Amino acid sequence: MILFFILITLNMSQISYYTEEGLKKLKDELYVMKTVLRPQISDQIAEARDKGDLSENAEYDAAKEAQGLLEMKISKMETIISNARIIDESIIDNSKVFILSHVKIRNVSNNFVMEYTLVAENEADLKLKKISIDSPIGKGLLGKKVGDIADGGLGGSAKRHLALEHLFGRQVSPDRVCGGFGGPNPLFLA
Repeated sequence: MILFFILITLNMSQISYYTEEGLKKLKDELYVMKTVLRPQISDQIAEARDKGDLSENAEYDAAKEAQGLLEMKISKMETIISNARIIDESIIDNSKVFILSHVKIRNVSNNFVMEYTLVAENEADLKLKKISIDSPIGKGLLGKKVGDIADGGLGGSAKRHLALEHLFGRQVSPDRVCGGFGGPNPLFLA
C-alpha cells in the first residue's frame, strides 16, 4: 500500500504543462522514433546477425546498444506525454507574468531591452525568443507586474536586475488567429 502511494506521488510530480504546439511536437517526435528509427535499428540488427558469429560482431553490439538507447528515449517520451497537460490560456491572469506571457524587459544596469515569451522548459528556444519559466530570468519574472524589478539571477555575487517594461498578452500561434498567415494577423493578443 505504501509503495502504491509513493508511485502515485512520483507520477504526480512529473506533470508538465505545454502549449498545444509543444505537445504536438513531442507526439510527432515520438511517432518518428517508433515508425522510422525503430524499424531502421531492427534492420541493422538483422543485417549484423546475418554476418555470423555474434560474440565478436561489433556491428551487432552497436546496433543492440542503439536499440536500447532508443527504447529508453521512447519510454521516457511516452511518460512525458502521458503526464503532459495543455495550458488553458483563458484562465491565466494577464496582469502578471505567467507561462505564455510575452514580456519586454530592460536590464537596469545597461538599459539593454529584450523581449521574450515564457514557455515550458521543453519548449524553450532562445533563437525564437522563448525562454523557460524554470530559467533564472523566467523564475525572476514569474508573478511580476509592469514596473516591477525582477532578479535575473546569475548566482553568486553577480546580480542582474530586470525592469518589466511591457507585458503583452498571451502569445497566440499564427494558425489560431485569422486561420493562418493570410490577412492581418496579430501575433499577440492584449
